[in-house]
Amino acid sequence: MRVLLTTNEYPPYVYGGAGVHVEYLSRELAKLTPVEVRSFHDQTLDEGQLHVRGIKMDATHFAGCPQPFVSPLKALSTCLAFVGQGIVDLEGSAEVIHCHTWYAHFSGILAKILYNIPLVITVHSLEPLRPWKREQLGHGYDLSCWIEKSALEMADAIIAVSRSTRDDVLRLFDVDPTRVVVIPNGIDIDEYKPTHAPETLVELGIDPDRPYVLFVGRMTRQKGLYYLLQAVPHFDRKLQVVFCAGDADTLAMQRELEEMVQELQRQRDGIVWIPKMVSRQTTITLYSHATIFCCPSIYEPFGIINLEAMACGTPVVGSAVGGITEVVVHGETGFLVDPHLSAEPPHDPIAPAKFERGLADAINRLANDSDLCQRMGQAGRERVERYYSWRSIAQQTFDLYKRLRPQRN
Repeated sequence: MRVLLTTNEYPPYVYGGAGVHVEYLSRELAKLTPVEVRSFHDQTLDEGQLHVRGIKMDATHFAGCPQPFVSPLKALSTCLAFVGQGIVDLEGSAEVIHCHTWYAHFSGILAKILYNIPLVITVHSLEPLRPWKREQLGHGYDLSCWIEKSALEMADAIIAVSRSTRDDVLRLFDVDPTRVVVIPNGIDIDEYKPTHAPETLVELGIDPDRPYVLFVGRMTRQKGLYYLLQAVPHFDRKLQVVFCAGDADTLAMQRELEEMVQELQRQRDGIVWIPKMVSRQTTITLYSHATIFCCPSIYEPFGIINLEAMACGTPVVGSAVGGITEVVVHGETGFLVDPHLSAEPPHDPIAPAKFERGLADAINRLANDSDLCQRMGQAGRERVERYYSWRSIAQQTFDLYKRLRPQRN
């Protein structure tokens, strides 16, 4: 069965969890069946049954376009190019198209209509639950919402990465519940494992002999970095705080967050700001040496970064939202803190100071109990090994494809 995956991100051009997901899923699927990946970047790869073809749209095509509209229009143009090439790869015609994130959904809409093949969509996040994207895209956000809604409501199957995401899909869109299945993200436990490399910490300005709290994520409102920064003054002073942050939604947001960091650096030592996404091996080292990993997101359909930290033997303090509550077991692999979000968009914490203090209290509790840290870190590693194998996830996905094949007319 020949499978076509479409995605914005694919290595080495990965900036979020969806790109990580497609990378590992495609590799494992290719052990079962021929797979072609089409991405938004200029790249070519052929490894066994895995073929990657990228298309990078020339920015000069959008020279007169208002800046907020460039991203969604480039997405539509790239999707047109994906399907305009036809859906024949080195192995033959694709029999199913599987799209990841709204950027790629338009290619699925076109392929389903023109080629009459089943459309599968993995929901990594949902546009209606990210209203702050309007700050970045303006009315382009209305376009991304329309693309997502159109694709989900015509999809033959929707894969939700968590039970909470499935609930959100059924609540927000007119879809048949039987078409929505839960298949989680996964982790490569042979790659993500405890790693000792203190010299890497020194290169990044981190004292390897001092405990630290780690944040890894994009500079976007949904990741909750603002609340974590506000919580830092309540942290035990012996803790370093390492922020590995990249890809800001807007320059204004980046400046605001950097100014907050600079103020913290004036107040105390041990604040390390890494304003970029570092290499995967460096990230694994950061996870491994961290005393605590913190994921303060206010919206997180799954939170693959928590799996990464747990696989490296690090306990997690996270927000009790979305898929985080299905990955992190409160009191066993870490602590969950309820942000008490408002019922109305953009769903910010009702009492932000209470949320910030809750994060600090959980972090301090772990920082002052090395035995608890060790037990939770070990339990996290064991949980990842037991439940989040990419091999199992690829098999579940392939079985879904096979159930859809008879639907083609």
